[in-house]
Amino acid sequence: MKPGAKLGLLLGLWLLALAAGTLLGGQSLSLGSALAGEPTAAAILWQLRLPRALLALLAGGVLALSGLSFQSVFRNPLAEPYTLGVAGGAALGAVLALVAFPQAALVGVGIASFLGALAATAVVVGLSFRREGLETSTLLLAGVAISVSSSALILFLEFFADPHRTFQIVRWLMGGLAVVGYREVLWLAPFALAELLLLLALRWELNLLLTGEETAAARGVDVGRTRLLMLAGVSLAVGAVVAVAGPIGFVGLIVPNALRSRLGPDHLHLIPASLLAGGAFLALCDLGARTLLAPAELPVGVLTAAAGGPFFLWLLLRRR
Repeated sequence: MKPGAKLGLLLGLWLLALAAGTLLGGQSLSLGSALAGEPTAAAILWQLRLPRALLALLAGGVLALSGLSFQSVFRNPLAEPYTLGVAGGAALGAVLALVAFPQAALVGVGIASFLGALAATAVVVGLSFRREGLETSTLLLAGVAISVSSSALILFLEFFADPHRTFQIVRWLMGGLAVVGYREVLWLAPFALAELLLLLALRWELNLLLTGEETAAARGVDVGRTRLLMLAGVSLAVGAVVAVAGPIGFVGLIVPNALRSRLGPDHLHLIPASLLAGGAFLALCDLGARTLLAPAELPVGVLTAAAGGPFFLWLLLRRR
């Protein structure tokens, strides 16, 4: 099957996930009543289900694109925002903003989250950099160190916060997409579009980086500039996701690796495929989180971690 046909199938899956996330859930919904303007049904459809499904599609797409870019820049299939500690750094920045400024607006939390993600990325790269270049084999160890340190600092902040704020932080750290209205969707959409355009603009450089830094540089790629642009852009996008949904892990690990085995290494196909598949994956995970224990609701980060942990171990075994 040609790549274009596979992208068409992924688009169909994306639309199916949008429809399922909007129409299905723990509470039954009459589509006819909602479209006819019945107040309760209309509120559930337009103010709860649809914005939540759209947010899941955007957040999943951003996380999958972020994992794809990290795996290409560092030439490591295990690299993604969660395993590299970028999501942990973003979470630490957001928690600092929430504790220091309890009434902080979404923009303020987003800025703090971005700065935390950027700082974590800089530390991970710095710890992995040797005189001869970036040592990709130490990336995961550096990411684990950043994640553990961020978690410890978050626990420290929780200890001194009031019980109500501590409960909010704990639930938020599990990852969740429960929103009312479209504020978070409108916040995240520009970041998703910017990340998509950045990756498309650098798709040739990403293809060459997969062959090695020396080969890419010999063919005209400014490796330092490309890496800096990718790290800054991805950190900004991950920070935006963490600000509205918390640290949701392993989407960027599962989706790009699954697609690469089907579509090949060309980023011209992998980039739109990651956007579509990542969004559909997270939307379906969120649907499962809402329905498995209905009327109770699981944090979506629990389901993605349950799927990502075994997948991570499988990748490790395959690399060995």
